[in-house]
Amino acid sequence: MLTDTDLEDLRAAVRGPVSFPGDPGYDTDTMTVNPTLMHRPEAVLGAAGAADVQAAVRWAGERGIPLAVQATGHSVSSPMDEGLLINTSRLQDVVINPDDGTATVGAGVRWRTLLQQTVPLGLTGAHGSSGTVGIVGYSAGGGLPVMGRALGFGSDHVRSIEVVTPDGRMRHVDSEGDDAELFTLLRGGKGNFGIITAMTHELTPFQEFYGGGLMYPEAAGPEVLQAFLDWTAQLPSDASASLAFLHLPDVPFLPEELRGTAPVHVRFALFGSHEEGDLLIEPMRRVSVPFMDTIGPMDYSGIGSIHMDPDGPMPTMERGALLSSLPAAELLEQVGPGSDTPLMMTEIRQMGGAMDTEPDIEDVVPGRGSAFHLFTVGLNAPPIADATASALERLSAATAAYSTGTMVNMHGPAGDPRDRRRAWEPAAFERLQEAKAVYDPQNLFRFGHAVPLPEPGISMR
Repeated sequence: MLTDTDLEDLRAAVRGPVSFPGDPGYDTDTMTVNPTLMHRPEAVLGAAGAADVQAAVRWAGERGIPLAVQATGHSVSSPMDEGLLINTSRLQDVVINPDDGTATVGAGVRWRTLLQQTVPLGLTGAHGSSGTVGIVGYSAGGGLPVMGRALGFGSDHVRSIEVVTPDGRMRHVDSEGDDAELFTLLRGGKGNFGIITAMTHELTPFQEFYGGGLMYPEAAGPEVLQAFLDWTAQLPSDASASLAFLHLPDVPFLPEELRGTAPVHVRFALFGSHEEGDLLIEPMRRVSVPFMDTIGPMDYSGIGSIHMDPDGPMPTMERGALLSSLPAAELLEQVGPGSDTPLMMTEIRQMGGAMDTEPDIEDVVPGRGSAFHLFTVGLNAPPIADATASALERLSAATAAYSTGTMVNMHGPAGDPRDRRRAWEPAAFERLQEAKAVYDPQNLFRFGHAVPLPEPGISMR
């Protein structure tokens, strides 16, 4: 329980606003993109800079106050209801170095902001399907890029990190310094060892880009899925593809022609020419009769239109899984034509390519060797919430035999420690636990997908 003296000390130590429930600014700084998972901490700090983060972590460590961090509100997996939330959305510095092909960004910078500055230079990063996602949280959780088959995981491109560890120290970590092990674990280990205030990414040159989507009627689902499996088995690694079974509500934020429908959406992206793209996508254009075709040469700045992810907050439940192979029959039974599923989107994303290659600098990201990633989202609002939860459980059970784990950013709600363990490979999880005991013995960072401290007397090896 925070005392008035504690809070006076915090306010004296920082420049940014400190607010409490009912104060102006509290709701803004605690807001997430999922209104059903809203933080209600005892206090929230809107950090004005890295020095505020350091001061607040020291303040919390001296008092044993639990901590959490958020910037854009995308990474919430379970709400906190005590302690101090540190909001890093105000850390908006961007420094691009075209000579060495890197960008250093503050903890609050979103991918859309960075791409607006790098794309005119012919440079891009290993970003995901939505430009509104924060670069730091995405990369710390591994990062599943749209162009992952060509670029690898998001974490593979991180070159250095500025992080405030639970002891209140500001550390510059990279692959060669004294904290090289911490650098490894921060790339894929999410927010278990402190608060990242800045991150340097390696950028990738590109020239031509080709992409878009094909939309098919619901009844074509089985034919499209089989064609997708045959087609993706032949794609080169500079091409990326996914398929989504959509069951769209009749809501204003969707295009009018899609409201209340259940189409099948094939997404495609390629670092390549118009001619090469047309040749690669032709097998899918011959399947059934797509009623929408937006595939062609693209301005890379519009890459967010490929997946058509919503930008605004939505009350959702979600679940993710890495798959060794695709259980087509089980998926069609759960979300295909005639399933009447309440699940709004079930995405099958092709893995492989550069995501099968070990990075030049070690990290703890799972998924190398997985064939597909399965990600499902449903509405979490009356009167459909209970049906959504049941459908997620059924789909999970139907695909469990094919699952090799999860990625922490797309895992879904943070469960018990056994459930959270699934977000990392066993050896990586043991390393994370060992580091947790070293860097956060007070367990200050205990919310969300927190790695638990090792139990006394139990060896982690």
